[in-house]
Amino acid sequence: MELLTWLFPALVLLCTQQHRCIRAMTDIGDYIGSNIEISWLPNLDDLMKGYARNFRPGIGGPPVNVALAIEVASIDHISEVNMEYTMTVFLHQSWRDDRLSYNHTNETLGLDSRFVDKLWLPDTFIVNAKSAWFHDVTVENKLIRLQPDGVILYSIRITSTVACDMDLSKYPMDEQECMLDLESYGYSSEDIVYHWSENQEEIHGLDKLQLAQFTITNYQFTTEIMNFKSGQFPRLSLHFHLRRNRGVYIIQSYVPSILLVAMSWVSFWISQSAVPARVSLGITTVLTMTTLMVSARSSLPRASAIKALDVYFWICYVFVFAALVEYAFAHFNADYMKKQKNKLKARRQSAEINVKNAIVLFSLSIAGVSQGLAISNRQHRIPRSLPGSYGTIEIETGETKQRQIMKLDKKSGLKSLFKPIDADTIDIYARAVFPAAFAAVNVIYWVAYTM
Repeated sequence: MELLTWLFPALVLLCTQQHRCIRAMTDIGDYIGSNIEISWLPNLDDLMKGYARNFRPGIGGPPVNVALAIEVASIDHISEVNMEYTMTVFLHQSWRDDRLSYNHTNETLGLDSRFVDKLWLPDTFIVNAKSAWFHDVTVENKLIRLQPDGVILYSIRITSTVACDMDLSKYPMDEQECMLDLESYGYSSEDIVYHWSENQEEIHGLDKLQLAQFTITNYQFTTEIMNFKSGQFPRLSLHFHLRRNRGVYIIQSYVPSILLVAMSWVSFWISQSAVPARVSLGITTVLTMTTLMVSARSSLPRASAIKALDVYFWICYVFVFAALVEYAFAHFNADYMKKQKNKLKARRQSAEINVKNAIVLFSLSIAGVSQGLAISNRQHRIPRSLPGSYGTIEIETGETKQRQIMKLDKKSGLKSLFKPIDADTIDIYARAVFPAAFAAVNVIYWVAYTM
């Protein structure tokens, strides 16, 4: 019984495996016995007899017409620092080679990618590419198809880093135009002619792309002949227009700058006597604005052009610095008025002392004149010099008083022109002037750079 217990599962497993093998063989037999007939396939060795891959089709005759089509797989990275973008595309090329035509069947042959090495291929290259490479996982990403009339379809997957000249004067409200230029490297327009495929009315896959910083708004195809010293060469170009997404820059750059400017206005509501609070607030906002400017410029090329973001940063920097200067001006006026009050108080005290001294001197002078008259009567002489001298003193003092009044009037006129303003009044004006001026500048800025 124990032996049967061990043998029974083994027999069941063996029968199951045998059934699967029979079923697999039956499926293969059905597949082989279907409509596939190997006899209709053309003999590739016969097609390749006498085929010279070093010469273009129809050499010595009219140029070869090569139709190009592009499918965009991805746009991986767009760099403003290096002025470049990275794109992965499927490049389809189609041309006719009568040497490979066959009449055994009307079926199109899908050939192995290794067969490409035996064929003549157009020497197409990307003109503005900095670097490029083919994909070979798990095998080389190449497609080759041959039609009975000799038309060849050759498709390959390419990833290339392409140069793109950018105008960053309106950054980050800018729109860029990047190109992908395709051209024959060695064959002139006498040997090869490029044109966009009839099916290339739109770029497949481009409408599904989601870019982090840009939105593709439009694209167009162009064909032109480039003149060089070695001859005329055909060139096909793909132009696509990019509009930068501004949301991330508004959140990371514009909103913090506006908040820093508004923070600098808080000092207008702080008392003039709180010197540490107002100074520290002003210096902090200035330093923070400087740090924000430096960090934003680190991701941009060191170009001579002034960018829109730089203009806004400098506008905010000027307003933040002006708030600090406003406190310095208000504090100077407060200190100046305090000194003037102290001087006025000291003048009043000195004036009171001078009045008292004048009264004493006047009483003493009257007493001296009376004594002099008594002495002159005794000596039978009239002291004419004393009254005369006293009169001259009065005249001189009157002239000096008029000169002093005129000088004081001139000084008072100059002081009226540069009359110091109360510090609290300066703060009250600043509370209204600064926000209004900043709002007006913002309106002008956004209208100038977004229109």
